[in-house]
Amino acid sequence: MAVDTSRWGVLYCPRQTFGGGMRKHREKLETVLSQRGVEYDIVQSESTESVERLVRMLINNGYKTLVIVGGDSALNDAVNCLMHINRGEREGISVGVIPNGVLNDFAKFWGLRDSDIEAAVDTIINHRVRTVDLGCIRYVNKKGENCHRYFLNCVNVGLIADIMNLRRQTRSLLGSRTLSFVVSALLMLFHRMEYKMSMKINADRIERKLMNVCIGSGPGYGQTPNAVPYNGLVDVTVVSHPEITQLFHGLWLLFTGRFLNHKNVMPYRTGKVEFESAAHAMIGIDGRMLGSVQGAFTITVEQEVVNFLIP
Repeated sequence: MAVDTSRWGVLYCPRQTFGGGMRKHREKLETVLSQRGVEYDIVQSESTESVERLVRMLINNGYKTLVIVGGDSALNDAVNCLMHINRGEREGISVGVIPNGVLNDFAKFWGLRDSDIEAAVDTIINHRVRTVDLGCIRYVNKKGENCHRYFLNCVNVGLIADIMNLRRQTRSLLGSRTLSFVVSALLMLFHRMEYKMSMKINADRIERKLMNVCIGSGPGYGQTPNAVPYNGLVDVTVVSHPEITQLFHGLWLLFTGRFLNHKNVMPYRTGKVEFESAAHAMIGIDGRMLGSVQGAFTITVEQEVVNFLIP
C-alpha cells in the first residue's frame, strides 16, 4: 500500500541496555517526533537479520524518507537494500540516521551524536541532501558464487575484524558492550595478531605479514581519519605488526585521532584495492562480519549513489 511521500519510514534498531533504557530511548524519540509535528510510521527490528527485510518493506511501501535509528551495521543494511533497486527509484529516496549503535562512526562524521535526538531529528526535517559514495567489496563465497557488498564506513581485514568477532561472542555472555570490548582486547593478546596478505594498491604491491588493513570511505573507526565519502576514493591504512610497546602507543594514537603518525602505519588513497590473498584473516564490513570469502577479492568505489541527510 502506497503512503504519503512526506511521511517518514522509521526503522528502530534497539541496542542492548539495562533498566528499561531501550524503552525510554524510544519513548523520547517518539516524543520529539510528535513535538516537531513529524508524520511517521515506525517499525522495530527483532534482530540484526530482520533489518534488511524491514528496510525492503519500507522501500516497497513507497516511503521516500527512510530514517534508521541504529548504528553503522543498520545503515549498511539500508544502503545495500537501496542498491538493489533501480537508480531512478533510488534517487527519489533519502536516508537519515538517528545514532543508536555501538560506535555510530558514520553519523559522528557528520557531527551527529546519540545523546542528542533533537539535533538528529531536526537534521532530517531540514532535509539537506548530500549524495555520498559507497565502497564495494567483490568476492567469491564458499559456494563459488560471485558476491558483492557495499559499505559506508569501512572494511577491516585482520585484527580489528577479529576483535569485533570476539566482542560479539563475549557480549552474548557478558551483556555489557564496554566489558565485552575490554575482554576481547585482552583475549587478543593470546590470539593471532598478524596475517599473511598479498595486495595491490595503486602502483605498490604488498606481500607480507600484516596486523590489519582498513579501507575507509568514512572515518574507519579512527583508522582512516581523513577519508570522506564524496571524493570517489577510499583511504587505506596498512598496519604491520609492532612490538608490544609500540602496540600500546598505536592504541593511544588511535584514540587521540593521530593514528596515521604511527611508524608501523602506511597510508594510501586510491580508487581500487586488489587482494590476491589474505589467508586466515577475518573481514569486517561496517562493524559486521562478512562471512566466508574464498581467495581474491577487490574493493572499489561507487560514486554518488545514495542520498544522505546531513546537518
